[in-house]
Amino acid sequence: MTALDGGARTSGGPAAAGLAPIGQQRGLSAQAREELRRAIVEGRLPPGSLTSVRALSDALGISRTPVREALVDLAKEGMVSFERSRGVRICDSKSHDILEIFQLRRMIEIPALREAVRRFSEDDVHLLGRELAAMRAHLDDERAFMAHDRAFHRVPLQVLGNARMIAIVESLRDQTRVRGLSTVGYSRDLEAICAEHEAIHDAVNAGRDRRAAQCAAQALERHLLITEELLRAQVSADGQQTWRPGS
Repeated sequence: MTALDGGARTSGGPAAAGLAPIGQQRGLSAQAREELRRAIVEGRLPPGSLTSVRALSDALGISRTPVREALVDLAKEGMVSFERSRGVRICDSKSHDILEIFQLRRMIEIPALREAVRRFSEDDVHLLGRELAAMRAHLDDERAFMAHDRAFHRVPLQVLGNARMIAIVESLRDQTRVRGLSTVGYSRDLEAICAEHEAIHDAVNAGRDRRAAQCAAQALERHLLITEELLRAQVSADGQQTWRPGS
């Protein structure tokens, strides 16, 4: 028996919590990966919980091989880890994880925004403003707010047309969410987060020249640094924080 499979007696608790069965068709590994990722991000597989390939394959209604393959991919993304003779652990959050995630986001998103601003069309600026307006319209709904927050950050990456860059940033954001981390209700509210995005939008809306691009990049850098610092401050000595589904 391997660490991937886990013990036969490993609890399947979180694995059975609402996972959608997968149809018997081509690409089972990819389908399993996406369903497991969604379950982790949405908290149906809570951080810190232990499960097994057997429990997950039973819940998904497919064989263990594609589930193992999916888990290997998720392990590379830092979403799960394998424990020898125990099974699969849904990753907890730690201060160092947050540092690495936001370091990568700054390295990717800030220069990407700086370049994208000079390529923005009026439609792109309108789309950015529309996502910002949607964020402001959902100040009483954290889940909906964060969906538009994600879409706001995606706009400049879409302008650059780099699908790999989009996938990397989406994965990094998922790695924060899977750890149940949010500053909302702890150190700032949705209004404050919205204001940080407004600074980015205002800089973009001011023009498409080098100065506007630099101002937008600086506003984004401040936003990411604030978020990182607050999240790291909220994580306790053992790297745990109360789980916030949808945060």
